Amino acid sequence: MYGLPEDDPECIHNFDELAALIERVGFLPLFRNQIKGFSIEEFANPYAWWTGDEEHDPWEWRKQAARSHDKAYGKFFGGKAGVISLEWLPVFLSYRRNGYDFEDYWFSGRAQFRQKKIMDCLTGVPEMPGWQLKHEAGFGKNGEKNFNGTITALQDMLYVVVSDFRRRKNKYGFDYGWDVSVYARPEEVWGTALITQAYSFSPNRSYNEICSFLKDLCPSVNESQIELLIGKRPE
Repeated sequence: MYGLPEDDPECIHNFDELAALIERVGFLPLFRNQIKGFSIEEFANPYAWWTGDEEHDPWEWRKQAARSHDKAYGKFFGGKAGVISLEWLPVFLSYRRNGYDFEDYWFSGRAQFRQKKIMDCLTGVPEMPGWQLKHEAGFGKNGEKNFNGTITALQDMLYVVVSDFRRRKNKYGFDYGWDVSVYARPEEVWGTALITQAYSFSPNRSYNEICSFLKDLCPSVNESQIELLIGKRPE
């Protein structure tokens, strides 16, 4: 892992410090990427990862980021996880959805049937654990394939976010296994007002705003690095 020494003034040590960083920077991928220095990993202590310490382990912070709902968490950056502040979320929604809510995206003929099955399950419910969503949307043995790839694509387009992490329960009510992503539509988490705000922006304007911000923040960044991180200019 990359990162900063624990005593470095720029090093973040807990979720509150991460939250403050996200508010200051606006959005950050979880792990190191094409843009040097632009990740949570590179601001954290490299020896604190995967210790299970909820206060100091950056891997545990993602759970708090997802369930806090004062920021968005999901696979937003080239299929990789990251966090977006609520200030920047409408800008990303505008760009990634390219002016389409999912229903319009489907009727335009652009959405895949597998994506539609997932979105139908999430419509009208507050959230749904990944294992349940996979089953109810008809993925798995003798059903649809590539649930992980499909749900990742929906996060990249910001039709879906991770709203929590939760362990499964056995028939006796006890938790077991690993924490599982819980998924939700942004409309369910933040309401329609935020989505309406996003559609008031031109997707191209939103893309340019993200690019300009990255260039100001990281002057050495080039167009190809930006494209690899956030995607191509909307058509």
